[in-house]
Amino acid sequence: MLILEGSMGHESCSSMPLMIRHVLLALALTLALAACGGASDFDHPADRPHQANANVDWRDQVIYQIMIDRFSNGDPNNDINVAPSVPGRYHGGDWQGVIDRLDYLETLGVTALWISPVVKNTEEDAGFASYHGYWTQDFLRPNAHFGDLTKLRELVDRAHEKGMLVILDVVTNHMGQLFYYDINGNGQPDDTISGGGFSHTCLQICRDTPSKCSADEVTFCANGKGYLERIIEWDPDYDPRGVQGWTSLGFSGAADVRFTDWPETNRTAPPRPPEWFGWPDDKAWFDDPNWYNRRGRVYVWWHENDYTKEFIRTQETTGDFPGGLKDLDTDNADVKEALIQVFEYWIEVADFDGFRIDTVKHIDRPEIARNIRGFWGEFTDRMRKKAQDLGKQNFFIFGEGFDGNDDLIGSYTWGGTDSAGTFGRFDSMFNFPQKYRGIDPVFAQDQPTKNLECLFNSRIGRNGTDAWCAAQGYSVGPTYQSTPHATPAAGGIGLAPAQVQVNFLDNHDLPRFLFEKSDPSILRSALGYLFTWDGIPCVYYGTEQLFDGGVDPKNREDMFLGNPERGIAPFATDHETFQFVKGLIQMRKDNAALRRGTVSPVWSTTVAGARRDAGIFAFERIATGSDAQTALVVLNTSNQASESCAPVADGGGCVRTTLPAGATLTDVMPGGNNATFTVRADGTIAVTVPARSGRVLVRK
Repeated sequence: MLILEGSMGHESCSSMPLMIRHVLLALALTLALAACGGASDFDHPADRPHQANANVDWRDQVIYQIMIDRFSNGDPNNDINVAPSVPGRYHGGDWQGVIDRLDYLETLGVTALWISPVVKNTEEDAGFASYHGYWTQDFLRPNAHFGDLTKLRELVDRAHEKGMLVILDVVTNHMGQLFYYDINGNGQPDDTISGGGFSHTCLQICRDTPSKCSADEVTFCANGKGYLERIIEWDPDYDPRGVQGWTSLGFSGAADVRFTDWPETNRTAPPRPPEWFGWPDDKAWFDDPNWYNRRGRVYVWWHENDYTKEFIRTQETTGDFPGGLKDLDTDNADVKEALIQVFEYWIEVADFDGFRIDTVKHIDRPEIARNIRGFWGEFTDRMRKKAQDLGKQNFFIFGEGFDGNDDLIGSYTWGGTDSAGTFGRFDSMFNFPQKYRGIDPVFAQDQPTKNLECLFNSRIGRNGTDAWCAAQGYSVGPTYQSTPHATPAAGGIGLAPAQVQVNFLDNHDLPRFLFEKSDPSILRSALGYLFTWDGIPCVYYGTEQLFDGGVDPKNREDMFLGNPERGIAPFATDHETFQFVKGLIQMRKDNAALRRGTVSPVWSTTVAGARRDAGIFAFERIATGSDAQTALVVLNTSNQASESCAPVADGGGCVRTTLPAGATLTDVMPGGNNATFTVRADGTIAVTVPARSGRVLVRK
């Protein structure tokens, strides 16, 4: 039963017959969820100017990722259908809660807030709630759980007053589970379709007439019984022909698509846009089945080695996202235009400073066709143009590609040229390749630090001259574009994608960094890298409070409950880890080289295990111009005290720096106690670094 706080007293509720209680509560929930759909909610907040951001440099920023529902409950009046003790349900966080905690974020020192999606979602699916915001039901209405448009704009304005930028999380690849494929034609969403682990396509087509199926399909069918995938009409397996209607009598063509009409859980066809939006009456909308690819869900994941790359990528770009999230046909001109206009609206109404865009690799194929504009080439340039029209500069667009393939992820940062002229794509990508091939192996698994250098080599295109990196399978590169997509005056950021990778240790889709490594010193070691390496550091909320949850939804803890297992109160600022993160952010702000300096690795290890330089990774950051400064960063990822010099058997040489002989360098790392080191006459420097720590050496 759904209990709505304040909807009725416990006594009056308990005295009602059970059926009546269910009806009234369902009605109350429906009205509450629909409340944001009235015409008054489409009125823009007060006509306020848009923040220009003319002097913003995104290399200076520290992004803090917030899952709104889990951060802070500032307004109990919007606590609709909450169940705080259940990880997969709404817990009550809202935009007012973030407003209430801006002082905390200011104390920490973060400069940009990445907030979870704001649009109206389907309320729940398979017992899980849409607290995360990724199950869109209506692109133009706000999520009533979090507040209204006025409150959202207040959050952005108040953040701006604190000197913080605000990034909106955006989903364009798919909608929530709003329809099912009526495979057997009985007009209801059946949970199972008969078959012993094989899809009906395998049984009826690929087995009987293999020539009608590709080699990849035949492989899938041969392995299907072992996969034991259950086929349901909400989420059937991918079929390149489109999901097919079928009964025991055979096939009947494309399965009918049926939108549900369950308003009590927001499981209805997306409503037509209001008049003010200006969408032509004779054009379809998101309630049209033809706006979706309708091929069923991607099934190749976890079995990638069984299939060709082409088959995998075709599924990823045209298949439904697992869980029944329906894939939009972004090649459809009307779909493309609708999505563009929708998110132009959100920039205008809420004055966002950038977008983080979800599931980027599920749209377009720039890795094979860089000069085909596609959806992203149009969408990103139009967002920049909208920002320009509003007087905003430096509108930052970065994407999420959940993949460790650096060539694939980097391909989304390359612009192109077609018959209409040049176009851009993403300013940056969320750096999953670094997470999978650098941070986890090096900091959590004690693998050679050369992996970090190899990723850098791939980015700038110099792995062709590095035999070790080539032997480990790193791309020659360059994997990221080295020129900006647009100037700030044109709504761009004026920086090349290769300069502004968004780096992270964990996020809402991965276990917390501390989940498998409970030693906070390992976290601090990785944080030292995050805040000194080039690019933009991104901190997942709660990292500074030592959150250590496992996979989704356990990695989406309630910030407002604190960390009782470690004895940390909610939003505590007086413990070691918070102070360390705060110190790293301040160190970065105080030293231009750590924000804007070019990077040059000067020492890394190619073997693991105990030795004089175990776990050492050293690099210089050099800023020029009015911010001229050189910083030498020496990190130790191992569990022993190490030195930035080779073992005697390997020649015993030490790190060589570009700083002048005799220069005295001071360690400005939090906890470094301002230790000093001197550059030798030959330009080398020996730096001893305690286990799981680092030194940042600058010339005072």
